[in-house]
Amino acid sequence: MHKRLSILGGIAVASISIMSLTNAPKKALVDESTEKTYTQYCSSCHGEKVDAFVDRTWKHGKTKPELIATITNGYADLGMPSWKAALSAKEIEKLADLITEKLASVDQYKFANKPTSNVFKSEGMTVVLDTIVSGLESPWGFAQLPNKDYLVTDRAGTLYLVDQKQHKTAIKGTPAVMAKGQGGLLDVVLHPNYASNGWVYMSYSKFKTEGGQTVTATGIVRGKIKNNEWVESQDIFESLPYTKTFHHFGSRIAFDKQGYLFFSVGERGMEKVFPQETDNDNGKIHRLNDDGSVPKDNPYVGKDQAKFHHSIYSYGQRNPQGLTLNPSTGAIWETEHGPRGGDEINIIQAGKNYGWPTISYGINYDGKPITSISKKEGMEQPITYYLPSIAPSGLAFVDSDKYPAWKGNLMIGSLRFNYMNRVVIKNNKVVSQEKVLVNLGRMRNVKMGVDGYLYVGVENPGMVFRLRPQ
Repeated sequence: MHKRLSILGGIAVASISIMSLTNAPKKALVDESTEKTYTQYCSSCHGEKVDAFVDRTWKHGKTKPELIATITNGYADLGMPSWKAALSAKEIEKLADLITEKLASVDQYKFANKPTSNVFKSEGMTVVLDTIVSGLESPWGFAQLPNKDYLVTDRAGTLYLVDQKQHKTAIKGTPAVMAKGQGGLLDVVLHPNYASNGWVYMSYSKFKTEGGQTVTATGIVRGKIKNNEWVESQDIFESLPYTKTFHHFGSRIAFDKQGYLFFSVGERGMEKVFPQETDNDNGKIHRLNDDGSVPKDNPYVGKDQAKFHHSIYSYGQRNPQGLTLNPSTGAIWETEHGPRGGDEINIIQAGKNYGWPTISYGINYDGKPITSISKKEGMEQPITYYLPSIAPSGLAFVDSDKYPAWKGNLMIGSLRFNYMNRVVIKNNKVVSQEKVLVNLGRMRNVKMGVDGYLYVGVENPGMVFRLRPQ
């Protein structure tokens, strides 16, 4: 998809097609007893949710006759038993119907239309894509300056100042990053009082050498930009402990209305070690004052720092790459990557446990269950979850009158399926969803600008677009 995008007259060529996704129930092909059959005979190997199980490569076919043959006869050499002795032919047929029905949840993302225009039509809105900057690898973070110019981070390690004519200037002196795996130079935000104090905040993959090996952490730094140089740099946070892994850094940053700094740290791919414990920083949402000090009302302040890190605001997160302020309520909303299935939208609350990996709606990448439960007392349920995974990255509430049909909606970038997910929210519940900007590219970031426009960043080639209402 990316290589088919080109820039013509400063405007990106993209697709005009859209697809809708609503939560309206579809006519079921199978009854409740079939769901129970799946739970009894299949879930121990394939996970609690058949919706997650079907998101896979099917070695022996996925037509109904092929599924019936697989369930009936099995593949003993691959660990798939024959079920013809335990289940009747009718029960096996209904299981095949169930799987076929759930396959539609994956097939809905098979977009047929390819980019042909820079005009995108949505339910009640038509937008034109204007190119803001191109020639990047992965525009991970985005912030708009008061003079309407832009700061854009490229994951490869460079912070760019971009003017209104698409000219980009590399800012010198930014921190060294470990641009490996999912690491690099990540998010960027401005202080709420940037116009008077000039503070810019960035997240990045920090690294050092221990015992001859490179270890990494999520770092938060603030500094100022003067004469195209990063100056007055202050490291205000590093996630502890450092790890040998190079993924799940988290790294989204957001300020709330009180001026507190929220940011996410992924569990670094070590779900059995970090996210359910409060004696480390990984798999958490943190809250700090703007200078890096800990607010006195953080949930674990006053407790033993060795057991409860005081910057922690919530825990039990996997890899949150969406974090934003809901301007109408003041709450911080988050999206996080599930494993294979189970991406989540959450409202972040102080001291709450969001469950990973004890509860999940997804299964492991190898097809085996991570957990047998999706709910547990004392652990928060998501506002909604995604099966299959859309790989959410970037998150923004539309708060501009420029988009009357979208105002108040939550916008999520999809890395996996190359589109923007529009979520209609009422009373903190998902009412409906729509796929917008279909096939634009791996959408890394979605952000509102101070000018009232919505901006999106896509990867490989890395480009940032402004969505201009038509």
